[in-house]
Amino acid sequence: MFKRLSLLFVGLAMTAACSARPADDASTPAYTEGTQYVATGAPQRLDPKNGKVEVVEVFSYGCIHCAHYEPKVEQLQKDLPKGVVFHAIPAAFNDAWLPYAQAYYAAKKLNALPATHAALFKAIHEEHYPLRTLDELADWYAQHGVDKAKFLAAANSGETRDRILADTKLIQAWGIDGTPTIVVDGKYRSAQIKDFDELNGVATFLVDKELKGGK
Repeated sequence: MFKRLSLLFVGLAMTAACSARPADDASTPAYTEGTQYVATGAPQRLDPKNGKVEVVEVFSYGCIHCAHYEPKVEQLQKDLPKGVVFHAIPAAFNDAWLPYAQAYYAAKKLNALPATHAALFKAIHEEHYPLRTLDELADWYAQHGVDKAKFLAAANSGETRDRILADTKLIQAWGIDGTPTIVVDGKYRSAQIKDFDELNGVATFLVDKELKGGK
C-alpha cells in the first residue's frame, strides 16, 4: 500500500531548491514572482481551518540539501511573526524516501520529533548510518528512547498512510518537484533560490505580503 504512494510522483525531478552559498545582500532583498517565488497552481492550505498565515516546509530526511538547511529553517521558525504557524511535511517522491515520511509521522505521533528531527539528519548525512529501511530507522529511534514496537505500529498505521497520501496530493497541487521548498498560505512557493539565506528571505517576504492582505 505504502509503495504505491510513490507512483504519484513518477516523472518528477528530484532537484534541489538551493545551494549553500552566502547571501549577497540579505538587507536589501528584491524578490520577484516568477523568479524567486511562484504562485501555486491551485491555492490550497495544509490546514484550511486555521485562519493564521501558514508557512510549510516540504522536506525529506533523504535530502542532503534539507539536512544543510535544517539550522536555517530552525532560525526561520524563531523569526516568524507572532501568530504565524509553521508546519513541515515530508515528501515521498519515491520508494527510497517513503520510509523517511513514515518515520516522521511515527515520531510526531509519539512526541519524539523535538529530540530526533535534527539528529536524524545528522545521523544520515554526517555520520552515515545505514538508515534506509523502516526497520533500520526503528532501531535508530529505539536508541533515542522510542519504543520500537510502537514506532513500527505508528509508521505502518492507516493514519500515517492516509496522511502521506494527502501530503502527496497537496505537494503535487503546489507544483513541487524538489526539496527543500517553502510554501506560504498555499498560494506561493519558493522557486529559483540561490542560497538558504535567500530561501528564508523569500519566506519572510511572502509572510509579510500575506499579513498585509496579499499586497
